[in-house]
Amino acid sequence: MTDRDAPPTSHALAFCLDASPAPWASARDTGDREAVERAVARTVEIARMADETGVESLWLSEDPDGWDAFAVLGAVARETRRIRLGTGVTNPYFRHPSLIAASVSTLDLLSGGRAFLGLGRGQSEWYATALGMRVGSPVRALEETFDLLGQWWSAERRATARDGASEFLVDGWERTFRPLQDRVPIYLAAVGPRALRIAGRLADGVLFNDLSSLQFMGEAIGTVRAEAERSGRDPKGLSFYARAAIEITGDPEAVYERRKSTVALIHALPGMERLLRTYDVDVDSIIGEVRRAMRTDEILAAGGGFGDLRRGGNLAAARQAIPNDLMKELVIAGPVADVRARLEQFREIGVTHVFLAGPGPDTTAKSLGELLASVGGS
Repeated sequence: MTDRDAPPTSHALAFCLDASPAPWASARDTGDREAVERAVARTVEIARMADETGVESLWLSEDPDGWDAFAVLGAVARETRRIRLGTGVTNPYFRHPSLIAASVSTLDLLSGGRAFLGLGRGQSEWYATALGMRVGSPVRALEETFDLLGQWWSAERRATARDGASEFLVDGWERTFRPLQDRVPIYLAAVGPRALRIAGRLADGVLFNDLSSLQFMGEAIGTVRAEAERSGRDPKGLSFYARAAIEITGDPEAVYERRKSTVALIHALPGMERLLRTYDVDVDSIIGEVRRAMRTDEILAAGGGFGDLRRGGNLAAARQAIPNDLMKELVIAGPVADVRARLEQFREIGVTHVFLAGPGPDTTAKSLGELLASVGGS
């Protein structure tokens, strides 16, 4: 890394939370309407607690088998006052860029200018095979989405595909309103080198996937910052979000075991293993064993989603193939002193924001505030 690429070391970390539809789905499966109401109310309550205690942003995941993140964000927007709200992440297959433009603009007006967009490429097998959609080049789809959103959110509010566009052949389509913000931040969930370069040219920062290694993030931040500088942008203005799911605990080994399921389901997807790249650990061999246990390639080829992977794969065998030595490098869990030391490593490589673990059923605003204070938050 050159002096030009070296990240700043004086910044303070900000802290984030995310939310998933899993509690809603589990409650719905019980057939108990009161359980559903409690799950819904808890999501809104978590947003209020995060807003009250100084959490910087709330991110809602969005996959084609889950909830409508923007609907939930819209409800949360009217129950909060300060916290920034956005997707973590959506993609231009699940939502056409025109719908993304509409959804983000609506959320920005509902929230008084607190919206952001977390954008990713999506798992193309799901859209091409299971949902029967035309999937061309996911990377080009991302680039064209940035361009179209910029046009729709400009003062003219009219977008036309640039010469050479191949994914979204928009022809002079005018939208009726824009976001409240002059420029809505867009954070790219970038994994491969081409996506990282797009982030450097076009995005406001990068959202690193759950359990990304320190080595991967450090190298990726260098790539993004260098590309930003080559494009005439100020790399110091970029944000880098690490989905580390911080936990203060006296038993980090239990957390390692629990988080192995994430590796088996997410990092076994094609190309995602690069997120785990760690010195002195043979990640390729480990993920090869995990993919065999989970039947990842076979299930994806048939268009299967996460539910199919959970039912068709051998999750217990996959977890057994993942050593704790690797998990120790990926997970931020342990006593306060150990967590603070790990966070300092994140700060030194240029990470600007870190995710806390999702609040449990007993988490209160007081306990969330104490967690933030213990790890260095406001």
